[in-house]
Amino acid sequence: MKELDPLVFLSVFQEMLGPILLWLMILVIVAGTVAFVALLFKERTINSKRLVRAELAGLVGGGLALVLMANVSSSGFTDAGGPADWFLIALVFGLGLAGMAILVYTVMGWRSRPTA
Repeated sequence: MKELDPLVFLSVFQEMLGPILLWLMILVIVAGTVAFVALLFKERTINSKRLVRAELAGLVGGGLALVLMANVSSSGFTDAGGPADWFLIALVFGLGLAGMAILVYTVMGWRSRPTA
């Protein structure tokens, strides 16, 4: 494979996750990102108390990402042999953590009452 083709990645992820879960995850990612950016424009600041709570929830999201990775792949954590495997595991955890933190921060922001 000499070039990166996004359709190859799409096909691989669709084979691993199934078409419903893949497109549901893509929809949540896009909607969550749009809602987060809209919240930032609305509030014009980051609420530190809400951010800390969202980061704590992000730890759960990182763990769930690892569980999902273990379920859709044919190997487990005991099969990780080299640094590249451990880097991938850390990357999956980090993306799950960041994604869940952003989603929780956004939901908490849109549900909170305005303080004036």
